[in-house]
Amino acid sequence: MAGPPVHDAPSTRCGWTARRTSAAVSARLPDFPWDSLAAARHLAQAHPDGIVDLSMGTPVDATPAVARNALTGASDSPGYPSTIGRVDLRKAAADWLRRRFDVQGLGPDTVLPVVGSKELIAGLALHLGIGTGDTVVVPELAYPTYEVGARLAGADVVASDSTTALGPDAPAITWVNSPANPTGRVLPPEHLAKVVAWGRERGTLIVSDECYLECCFEGPPPVSVLHPDVCGGSFEGVLAIHSLSKRSNLAGYRCAFVAGDPAVVGELLAVRKNLGLLMPGPQQVAMTATLADDAHVAAQHARYAARRVVLRGALEGAGFRIEHSQGALYLWATRDEPSRTSVDRLARHGILVAPGDFYGVAGGRHVRVAITATDERVAAAAARLAPATTAAREGRAGTPDRDARA
Repeated sequence: MAGPPVHDAPSTRCGWTARRTSAAVSARLPDFPWDSLAAARHLAQAHPDGIVDLSMGTPVDATPAVARNALTGASDSPGYPSTIGRVDLRKAAADWLRRRFDVQGLGPDTVLPVVGSKELIAGLALHLGIGTGDTVVVPELAYPTYEVGARLAGADVVASDSTTALGPDAPAITWVNSPANPTGRVLPPEHLAKVVAWGRERGTLIVSDECYLECCFEGPPPVSVLHPDVCGGSFEGVLAIHSLSKRSNLAGYRCAFVAGDPAVVGELLAVRKNLGLLMPGPQQVAMTATLADDAHVAAQHARYAARRVVLRGALEGAGFRIEHSQGALYLWATRDEPSRTSVDRLARHGILVAPGDFYGVAGGRHVRVAITATDERVAAAAARLAPATTAAREGRAGTPDRDARA
């Protein structure tokens, strides 16, 4: 008896691939930058004492007990959560912004929990109907996901730190980020207020990534774009994005929220409900408890501050100059050489950092050094950058000069 017809499955797949190649979504997106660090990572891993990975701002300290206990207590969660999130969570987010940053007037319709800030940032333009013919403005040195989200939606991307340089254009979205990734720069409230006013004149949505707002180590404290001195007491045309990943070591929980213009938040909610974008119920409970506790934030800030002092001193002793770096979880360092040269230089000492060109053309002579490693790994990096160790590693004798360091 003849069997069923045999179909050429590989040919079918190839046919689909051939048909879709020209329209592949990945073709719109920039190359994934971290793939280009493979050789430097391999070199750093060859160090006899192991790699010190300072390339990513990944928390390494324990998740605070207040979050773990709340998560455990809410673990019996058989039903679906709601996209809009629990009322007590949205109130906790508004209360935290009021308590810590003097943001007044946020109501339940102005806060929306999301499954990590990166997911929101990547999908924001698409979910707001922005696409072909629209422009999204990102900082000249910026977290790459701002551009990824714009490209995903089919919008054009302009990198600019100056609204004046944009001329008469009216972008759909303008991103600001303070304290900034990668530079750690903190924008003064007067600058943010001018950007908000400009956005309202143009009909441009101003979106402020404030994930590092509680991570400031020098100078005046950063302010939220939702502060009345910035937005004039109105949230019209303004969004702020916040995350618990950095300040609370909750990167694995994917807890974040967006707040601001109720009309825009409402539109995001309407789209996200249809897409089934839901923060799990236990995480909502954990996030609520964590936002209400400031003690763990102060303790973690102190840890990062101490590590920052050690790394900054070691880098400066090795011939690097630190620029900006008032906040966030990074040191923006340069030896006035191409960023990839600095990456390889440090990799020879078993230290992996991110090249500044990940974040824009303007970063081509800098590296971003994360302060999120353990105390032991930070101490190891500092020891490797000490002049005598560096000279020996580079095969030189005597007292090294600036060019012989690191």
